[in-house]
Amino acid sequence: MTGLQDKADLSFTLPQRGGAGLKPEHYSEILAQKPDIGFFEIHAENYMGAGGAPHHYLERIRADYPLSLHGVGLSIGGDGPLDEAHLARLKHLCARYEPAAFSEHLAWSSHDTIFLNDLLPLPYTQARLDVVCDHIDRVQEVLGRRMLLENPSTYVAFASSEMDELSFLAGIVRRTGCGLLLDVNNVHVSAVNHRRDARDYLAAFPIEHVGEIHLGGHAPDTDDEGGPLLIDAHDREVDEAVWSLFADLMARTGPLPVLIEWDNNVPSWPVLLGQVQEAEQIMAQLRHEARPHGLLRHG
Repeated sequence: MTGLQDKADLSFTLPQRGGAGLKPEHYSEILAQKPDIGFFEIHAENYMGAGGAPHHYLERIRADYPLSLHGVGLSIGGDGPLDEAHLARLKHLCARYEPAAFSEHLAWSSHDTIFLNDLLPLPYTQARLDVVCDHIDRVQEVLGRRMLLENPSTYVAFASSEMDELSFLAGIVRRTGCGLLLDVNNVHVSAVNHRRDARDYLAAFPIEHVGEIHLGGHAPDTDDEGGPLLIDAHDREVDEAVWSLFADLMARTGPLPVLIEWDNNVPSWPVLLGQVQEAEQIMAQLRHEARPHGLLRHG
């Protein structure tokens, strides 16, 4: 781990409430209504320009709400060194908006000068663990803050893997001191695609390191043999199976910051807000049920 551990405040400061991905289609309604919502999340790469309409609206919304910054372009799991120009833009964005959290994906998306419009999986080997840890150390050093790393949705498994995903994530946290972003939809998607048990995965997940939860929609499909295949599409409402996993998780942990991701086929603002409110209702109900027994770690 880098010298980041010497900094006084490494805590995550997102409220333990529901949040929504901020989309241009909703800027005006949000500013007019000022909805009762915990926070907004943006994709960092959409705001790396110097000005224009995105910053005009984001500055006004950021004045009223905490912000989570979610990166998609660092290629944390890639072979080569991180793009230092991209890191510099990211640092400037963090300084400009002071987000409560920054997160990235356990994936790779570039090779040399080729950039791919996808988040690709990586083998869980010791050599790849070393690369990922070096990259996270560099990100945290440049940003001067603790980052969150998101568990992936996967469609293939590597024969070369030397450990399972949870061991890989635990090794990263232990060595870098980073936190985790737990995407419950990704857990469900990967469990179905690999014929595994999502609840077993969540039961073993190092939840004490989680700074944010993601929920989103997925698209059903079939594989080459006619079996079930799920695509992490972010293009529809959260599936009932994912709500069930989320409720079970919240019963164990108590409320955490939870973000509704809806990036494609973006709905009207009332539909997206309804999904956020459903997440908050689940947390509120579980909090109410558990408080007399002292079961939850949060208030």
